[in-house]
Amino acid sequence: MAVDRRTGPGSAPVGERREGGSAVRRRAWGVLALLVCLMLVNYADKVVVGLAGVDMKKDLGLDDAQFGVIQSSFFWLFAVGSILGGWLGGKIRARWLLAGIAVLWALSLAPMAAQAGFATIVACRILLGFAEGPTTALAMQVAHSWFPAHLRAVPSSIVVAGAGIGPLIAAPVLTWVIAEYSWHMAFGTLAVFGAAVALMWLLAGDSGPETASTGHGPAGGPAVLPERVPLTRLFGTGTLIGMMLLFFVAYANTSVKVSWLPLYLREGLGYDAGTAGNLVALPYLGSAVAVILVGFLSRALTRRGIGNRMTRAVLPAALVLASGVCTIGFSSLDRGAPQMALLILSSCLNSAGYGVAFAGLADVAPARQRGTVFGIVTAVYSLGGVIAPMVIGKLVASGESVAAGYGDGFMVLGVTMIVGAAIALMLAHPDRDAARLAARS
Repeated sequence: MAVDRRTGPGSAPVGERREGGSAVRRRAWGVLALLVCLMLVNYADKVVVGLAGVDMKKDLGLDDAQFGVIQSSFFWLFAVGSILGGWLGGKIRARWLLAGIAVLWALSLAPMAAQAGFATIVACRILLGFAEGPTTALAMQVAHSWFPAHLRAVPSSIVVAGAGIGPLIAAPVLTWVIAEYSWHMAFGTLAVFGAAVALMWLLAGDSGPETASTGHGPAGGPAVLPERVPLTRLFGTGTLIGMMLLFFVAYANTSVKVSWLPLYLREGLGYDAGTAGNLVALPYLGSAVAVILVGFLSRALTRRGIGNRMTRAVLPAALVLASGVCTIGFSSLDRGAPQMALLILSSCLNSAGYGVAFAGLADVAPARQRGTVFGIVTAVYSLGGVIAPMVIGKLVASGESVAAGYGDGFMVLGVTMIVGAAIALMLAHPDRDAARLAARS
């Protein structure tokens, strides 16, 4: 039985169906809450190096280029982990796979709770990136297994909101830990918290009853996808090509925010540590709210009969394009309220479409291949996380001043986002591509 699934003749009595349906719905939202916790830890782990960056650079004698390598190293095996995790997602039960991944997070953070040099930090970040690579794809796969196609926009957006909630909580808390104790203690705190979340997932998390679903069915649209489609055909569709490009430029923005925003606020704009820690939280707060609101907007538009192209392709692409414009805008302004407002708006718009974009991918990917497809897409867009932090680091190091270097970096990022989103806007069409895949089955 699936959440909100209708039953036909010969099914259980109405009372039993309602009771069973209520139990499944409660379980679905409980699992969704655990997935949010996993995403929370996932992104808190990412942002901690940025928050501790100034102290790490001072203690270890690192320059901007070396720090850029540390930030970028997180993504060196991210793509490998994404593809491997997506493949394992169809072979290993989600309860064990996600718990094991979370344990690896904790193990990769633990060495930095003690004294660690440049090489050790790079090695730990590589391991963490490998372990965190498949998290988003697997979390989406599990979330979609609890909800039928026409209800996935909101759960997808709630999972993505966990990525904003993590840094929102972590930024002020870890800034305080770093100031009162040390940056080593911040890593130790996250290691303990990651282990606790792994245990929670092991006890209560798992995939849902939609796992074996092979198509959209009547509620999801006219196209019923086959059980399997050759990956070359899937990744030749305009939707997957456009969405991968959209995710690439959006994730480049996300990775720069995670890696460099705390340092930009302190070194580029001159805010003190406490103020910077509080300001870092604001884009994540806005992003967490925005992604959920857009999920509900997409669902409301779908209920009004508006097609998936508009609600799950055009909408997220337009949001990323607008984010690129705002990124160029704040990079051109001096420190002050208008600049900070554009910075926060850029972050909100960039993150807001992630959830509905994943729902758009699910419209084209057969259920049995969804984990593999999500893993490959994540691997491709993670390259934005490899490239963008290193480019920012080099531009900061080579700029006339630190502030000018950051300005050049964000300007390049904004232009890249606009171009990528515009191309995705033209290519992505979930309804059309799903119908073509169904017709060729």
